Amino acid sequence: MTDEHRRAALAERAARAGGVVAREDFRSAIPVETKSDKNDVVTQADRDAQQQVVSTILQECQNDALVCEEDAPLPLGVDDVDVRETVPERGDAWVVDPIDGTANFVRGLDVWTTAVTAVVDGEPVGSAVYFPAFGDAYTAGPESVTRDGETLAVSERSDPETFVVGLLGRWDGDRKGTYDRLCHEIVDRFGDVRRLGSLQASLAYVASGALDAGILPAGAPPWDTLAGTHLVERAGGTVTDLEGDEWHHDSDGLVVSNGQAHEELLELVQAQAEP
Repeated sequence: MTDEHRRAALAERAARAGGVVAREDFRSAIPVETKSDKNDVVTQADRDAQQQVVSTILQECQNDALVCEEDAPLPLGVDDVDVRETVPERGDAWVVDPIDGTANFVRGLDVWTTAVTAVVDGEPVGSAVYFPAFGDAYTAGPESVTRDGETLAVSERSDPETFVVGLLGRWDGDRKGTYDRLCHEIVDRFGDVRRLGSLQASLAYVASGALDAGILPAGAPPWDTLAGTHLVERAGGTVTDLEGDEWHHDSDGLVVSNGQAHEELLELVQAQAEP
């Protein structure tokens, strides 16, 4: 087993372990806290799940850096860990989102995920997006993407009018106008639009062919995007920034697709940007 295979397998184990912990509080009366605004929520389940993910990773990779969404305590007995706020451009690291889609989680909606990405020198080498409510794990290794062992690929649709496009990210603040225009234009020029409330879930569905494309019209933290974009790339899809250039985890926006109508998606996004 190569190091990349080992890291992909560990990403899946860690995502499953954290997701199982989070699922214990799903559809419970767990208190809900807010972060940046009233719709940006967090719970103790997020922190507990993150602690379990980190504990699983550190059993095998004690010297690797950690980039995690939540401000949560480290596992008991662990104190000498390289915790970062951004993805390091050199060395080995893990990027963790314990519950992507916490707003869904607290409302009892099934679509939320635990996402883990292994990064080497700033680039993902193995990732997993686990859906605890469904028990499905989407895993990207060196050669392919699997869902619970079944090899996946992006869709083969080529007619934009048959495309189902995921609209990704939060509809907050100054972005509402952009999202409103994008939603209208997607429905007008493509087949249909979906907004699932979990960015990583949407990206996993593009990788599996359930969705044909996804648009994120603004930047997002790496824990919201790295695992899913890695899935799309390994499944044969196309991942770019809003200009059609190579996407990086700190890019200001994201377009993913099966590659069949990517230029049309870029044209739509660029035409609907804020004046």
